[in-house]
Amino acid sequence: MKRIFVNPLFCLLLFLVTNVTGQKKPNIVFIISDDHALQAIDTYSGKYGITPSIDRIAREGAVFRNAFVTNSICAPSRAVLLTGKYSHRNGHRDNRSRFDASQDVFARRLQQSGYLTAWIGKWHLESYPQGFDFWKILPGQGFYYNPAFISMTGDTSRIDGYCTDLITDLTLEWLNNRDKDKPFCLVVGEKATHRTWMPDLDDLGKFDHVNFALPGNFWDNYKGRKAAQKQFMTIETLRLDYDLKLQADTGFGNANYRRFTPDQKRKWDGYYDKIEKEFHSKNLSGKALTEWKYQRYMRDYLSTAISLDRNIGRILDYLDAEGLKENTIVVYTSDQGFYMGEHRWFDKRFMYEESMRMPLLMR
Repeated sequence: MKRIFVNPLFCLLLFLVTNVTGQKKPNIVFIISDDHALQAIDTYSGKYGITPSIDRIAREGAVFRNAFVTNSICAPSRAVLLTGKYSHRNGHRDNRSRFDASQDVFARRLQQSGYLTAWIGKWHLESYPQGFDFWKILPGQGFYYNPAFISMTGDTSRIDGYCTDLITDLTLEWLNNRDKDKPFCLVVGEKATHRTWMPDLDDLGKFDHVNFALPGNFWDNYKGRKAAQKQFMTIETLRLDYDLKLQADTGFGNANYRRFTPDQKRKWDGYYDKIEKEFHSKNLSGKALTEWKYQRYMRDYLSTAISLDRNIGRILDYLDAEGLKENTIVVYTSDQGFYMGEHRWFDKRFMYEESMRMPLLMR
């Protein structure tokens, strides 16, 4: 049987730009998170019970169970989303280059069809957005706490608060103030759940009571797979300071820790100082150290995902309350898949299914 592969976003946009005159064009809210593993979403795995809002999109819409990214790394994946072209065609192959935003992007096609277009949150393409009537973006990766945002004038200003909350605040502000006589396409670019997995202060320790089972292939020896033997993303390579928040005022603090307000720092230290004390008391090594790192990684990652889902719920609640639900297409996806201990890995990049297969839900 011949299989035909289609890009759901391309089909959606094709419908919109060729819509028959007189029909009411649907709005689009496209939420794209960062490194959100399909395995961490209950619609797909049913494991953790922490994604009621994303599951709500699935329950009231459609679930795509075999969606795959073309390039499993942050910036190139976004470039593919914008252009509908493979990385070697749009010119953006890795995170180091600068995306040519002047090329044909879907937002400009929608503008030509009468849409208001906006991008808020993580952009991560070095250049500034084009084809958008409004944008407000994080510089580069951005920070989880008290991040800076770049406005359309090129000015950069810090906003105190937690990044996921702030992106939602800016999203709802734009929705409230938009020209309500026009259909809109809004892209919400989330920073979560990107490394270094910094939970909201209210979510610290939410999984400390859970001892996560190791994936069946956790102790993979990569026999016969030379590339898999040489990658640099095993759980062993997680840094105690940068990734796992120990010794925060030295390694981790070079960028993230020093952004805290005094009150935020006090609450953060109150939690992670206890983790550090426990760690040193164990004097771990070998497999025991690796398994301890895995548990800490999972607890921070999933705690960070809680706020992501909570804020998606805020957006859905707004659409419902404002009477926009029936004529607004909501899409949720991530820029790629992610490893949650499979093959003893975190991160993405390596071309196994966990990094290539992505969540995709549409209401």
